[in-house]
Amino acid sequence: MADRRVHGGMAVLSTALILVPGVALAWCLARLRWRGKSLVETVVALPLVLPPVVTGLVLLKLFGRPAPSATALLGVPSRHRVHLARRGIGAGGDVLPLLVRTARAAIEEVNPALEQMARTLGAGEWRVFFTITLPLAKRGLLAGTLLAFARALGEFGATIMVAGNIPGVTTTLSTDIYQLVQLGEDSHAWTLAGISLALAFAALWISERLQARSKI
Repeated sequence: MADRRVHGGMAVLSTALILVPGVALAWCLARLRWRGKSLVETVVALPLVLPPVVTGLVLLKLFGRPAPSATALLGVPSRHRVHLARRGIGAGGDVLPLLVRTARAAIEEVNPALEQMARTLGAGEWRVFFTITLPLAKRGLLAGTLLAFARALGEFGATIMVAGNIPGVTTTLSTDIYQLVQLGEDSHAWTLAGISLALAFAALWISERLQARSKI
């Protein structure tokens, strides 16, 4: 039976891996205007409606060990590829859109006049972001992070395609529940299902509360 201690750790790892690029992408979508922006918005949201295994198959083709695509297209050395590795947990494609959409909404609620005022006083873009945008949008960003974490807990399709289900290494709640059912250990599977439900409920409840308070 897989080590239960890795479940939460894998969800945390997945969320941590997409946190910085997700917030950066959310800021770009909220504050910048460029040709093709609608296409980027569509691509970001696409994993929400695609079957997770399709997303996993695409990521496996790009970053899997047998395929040269990552090295050729992205310059990723073979030791940095994610197939059957713990870092592959972060490849859950439908985790990123939840963070980006929530973070974008939070950033858009920040009054641009406050940011512009800081710029007129000589503040650079980094300082504007960390002293104006981030503090004012922090509740929404935290809400998006919690949503991503909750989704990462339940990720199955893309995760098992990319990272596999290596006990104690890449095991998640969903893959462990699946394995337990296959082994006929339904009681243990239901225990993990209850834990998953409780964690997801708590994350969603806190996220909704944060978003509601950010609009006051």
